[in-house]
Amino acid sequence: MSKSIGLIRIFDMAGFTTQAIPLRTSGLAEAKSGFAVSRNRNPIVRDITLVCLVGFASYLTAVFGGAVALLPHVSPFNMISPLWPGCAFLVAILLLTRQRIWPALLGSGLAGFVIYDLQEGLAIRSIAVLIAADAIEILVAAFGVKYALGQRPRLSSLTSLAKYAFFAVILAPSLGAFVGAAAFSYSYISSWKMSFLTEALALLSLTPAILSWADTVRKNKSLSYYVELDALVVVLTVVGYITFLSSGGSNDLRVLYLPVPVLLWSALRFGILGVSTSLNIVAFFSIWGAVHQRGPFAGGAPPFDDVRALQLFFLTASSSFMVLAALVEEHQRSLRESRESEQRFRLVANTAPVMIWMSGPNKLRNYFNQPWLDFTGRSLEAELGNGWSEGLHAEDLKDFLDTYTRAFDLRESFRMQYRLRRHDGEYRWVLDIGVPRLNQGGFFAGYIGSCLDITDHKLAEEALANIGRKLIEAHEEERTWIARELHDDISQRIVLLSLQLEQWAQHPPNSGVEVTDHISRVRKELTDLGEDIQGLSHHLHSSKLEYLGIVVAANSFCQELSEQKKVEIDFRHAGIPQSLSKEISLCLFRVLQEALQNAIKHSGERHFKVELSGTSAQIQLTVNDLGVGFDPQDAINRRGLGLISMRERLHLVNGEIFIQSEPGHGVTINACVPLRAEAHRARAAG
Repeated sequence: MSKSIGLIRIFDMAGFTTQAIPLRTSGLAEAKSGFAVSRNRNPIVRDITLVCLVGFASYLTAVFGGAVALLPHVSPFNMISPLWPGCAFLVAILLLTRQRIWPALLGSGLAGFVIYDLQEGLAIRSIAVLIAADAIEILVAAFGVKYALGQRPRLSSLTSLAKYAFFAVILAPSLGAFVGAAAFSYSYISSWKMSFLTEALALLSLTPAILSWADTVRKNKSLSYYVELDALVVVLTVVGYITFLSSGGSNDLRVLYLPVPVLLWSALRFGILGVSTSLNIVAFFSIWGAVHQRGPFAGGAPPFDDVRALQLFFLTASSSFMVLAALVEEHQRSLRESRESEQRFRLVANTAPVMIWMSGPNKLRNYFNQPWLDFTGRSLEAELGNGWSEGLHAEDLKDFLDTYTRAFDLRESFRMQYRLRRHDGEYRWVLDIGVPRLNQGGFFAGYIGSCLDITDHKLAEEALANIGRKLIEAHEEERTWIARELHDDISQRIVLLSLQLEQWAQHPPNSGVEVTDHISRVRKELTDLGEDIQGLSHHLHSSKLEYLGIVVAANSFCQELSEQKKVEIDFRHAGIPQSLSKEISLCLFRVLQEALQNAIKHSGERHFKVELSGTSAQIQLTVNDLGVGFDPQDAINRRGLGLISMRERLHLVNGEIFIQSEPGHGVTINACVPLRAEAHRARAAG
């Protein structure tokens, strides 16, 4: 059989094609048209249509190959083929279809080859040998490539091209040539070499072209893409004609450099698709010229030498430009991934709730995210370099530069706080955390950092520190008061009573009346002393609150404080439940103590109102006076530990405090505690 060249022309199969493609093989056209014709039918009809079209297209590739074979006038056993398209076409078809219909497609394609061989007059034995060789080559290439590159093989990198070359360009043609060489009349070694190169060159150019076109059609490229590709095909057609057909046989190989710029164009702009398509066009013109004794590969030398020269040229051009195209696609993919990665980073950075910056190895900042620009109210151009430092507080600049420079020099992470001017002119405290970053080569590329506004956190820390200081002061005042009460009052009265008893022992009374009077005085002093100690204990902890409830304890406290401070306290209550938790009772009692003592101390008023009322949802405590009043915020800032203490106590039971006061208009303190949680707990306990 003549393993002749048949490279790509446009085969429009009698109205089957549904769209114009700049360059495609007849087989791919038939496969596409088969899908187009049968896409609305059931899968069985579609598969049968595809199998028939592949068989017909395989027969056409063989016919086309025979039409451009070298020495077509001699016996088929002596035909010389630089490149055979049949197997390369079937390998591409198998890689583009489902594996379950491979046997039918392979059988249909090989049947097309058999029909052509029978027409050419080959012996049955030779046909059987060639069909066996073709089957081995096609199956090894198809299974190997699918195993190495997956279901949809794409030659878009140097690694994928190398895997494809191993299975399809080296292994499969080698195994097929071991069997197929026996069908030729040349020596076995010469036949093996010729068969191997013939199949390998087709698999290196035609199969990648079909796979690339199928992948490109699925991607729906833009019109400009196809316009430029059409221009490439037209230019290469003109160059191919000038190089290989415009003159008679010539040994001037310098004309072979004419297609090089166009091949470079195809590789740089279209990758594997452009190079494989261009190589097929070059192969067609070069072989056609050799068949018709025109161009640099015609005349002079024996046929074998012409074929080897043409194959050497095509092998060099194909391998070189295919590698270049793979590198270009790999680079373009890397650029796309880099751009996509940068876009994802910018999207994440611009939506992050922190301010992000980046700097180069020269310490100058080269990126700020949108939250940073929104915070400062400045443009990106104004912030780049050292421009951002204009918003840094002057007092923090030196410490920042020292930390920043030291971290850069040591390539260490840093963490610092400084004040940064916000867009409204206010300086805000920010926490800046920076870490060194490395590029893909592992070299230092600068720093990336994030800033968080911590002004509220610092104010809260200062407030907590202030509260802690005031609590300590309050504890000390409480201890001082207790110590003073014990030392200056209780202790002195006990000492005085002891002295009186000692004096009585030294000078006992003479009559029973004096003894009775003396005992009465001592008993009264002991009673007063006990009441004062009880009052001091009640101030520290009310046993009435624990055993009798909030109403009795509050009423008792108001009466005792009224008598002690000589003021009038009007206490009222209504709707207080009997089963009130210890936490709420203690909270309201301490708030009442604090509110009344502050009112008596600072209001200048002698009359006060206390109301304790309850509903099913909440309990409310109100303490009111008509005294001098105060500014609540100013009181908290200057001496507001009592107010803070009340607020914190209520917070523990989910309560709230409301203060209504103005200087000169008295004070009303409302404390509200919800009872929903209490009701839930009571039901759960029941």
